[in-house]
Amino acid sequence: MLTLASASGNVFGYVWAEDAPAFFDGPRWAKVLCPRGEGFGLDGLFLVQRPTPGQPWRMDHWEPDGSLTFCSNGTRAAAALVDTQGEQSLNSSGSEVRIRIAPGEVALRLPEGPGFDVKENPLALDVPHAFGWTGTPHLVLDVPDTRVLDLETLAPPLRFHPDLPEGANVSFVQVLEPGRARIRSWERGVEGETLCCGQGAAVAGAWLAQRTGLRSWVFQPAGADSVRVSVASMVQGVWSQLWIGGPVRRLGRVELDPSILERLAWNVRGTC
Repeated sequence: MLTLASASGNVFGYVWAEDAPAFFDGPRWAKVLCPRGEGFGLDGLFLVQRPTPGQPWRMDHWEPDGSLTFCSNGTRAAAALVDTQGEQSLNSSGSEVRIRIAPGEVALRLPEGPGFDVKENPLALDVPHAFGWTGTPHLVLDVPDTRVLDLETLAPPLRFHPDLPEGANVSFVQVLEPGRARIRSWERGVEGETLCCGQGAAVAGAWLAQRTGLRSWVFQPAGADSVRVSVASMVQGVWSQLWIGGPVRRLGRVELDPSILERLAWNVRGTC
């Protein structure tokens, strides 16, 4: 009933819409299946439609806290579920994107147009930083060394910064050399550090492209797999053709234990 796949170290659960039981409820299922210990330790849960030739592939994603959001790594990892290659349109949680499936890499083009941009130094912080909107909010800070940071202390006040009404995912980036950087990310919904925030890396790449003129960056996140970010152009903070790519893996199918199914169906019986 549940298929697992990963991208950049983050693991996601996928339910095919045609197989979903009548009592499927995305927010509740995410809250039950995602937490580590009581669930599978997932970074998010997807409900996925079967691809239809000539039509955008459609899916929805819920964070472990049950919130519906666009997730770039999870959207990329969904490509591991299908036996196709090439480029196609995709609607993920209402965001219109493109994916490009090739051997060894799945790349995703982030949403673009009015409102999708990078704003430098919008907050009163003592380090260079930028805020980007990809359909979700991202705060990126340039730091000397990501390895020494205590994210549990530093990230939550920034994630809930009073000048960011919707909060933000928070990423810390360290430039190693032209075109190469380290990145660590604290994600809302998960409310903790993840092995990689794909959109955070994309915003960091767009910001660094704007600052340096280098339009291609390789980021090493906390996970083992690096991610590649490229952008065709940056004009006053607005990007065009912003892509993030890296390997994805299908991990297998999981048969849910009856005790978990009982928890998932509880809200339906409880309201009867």
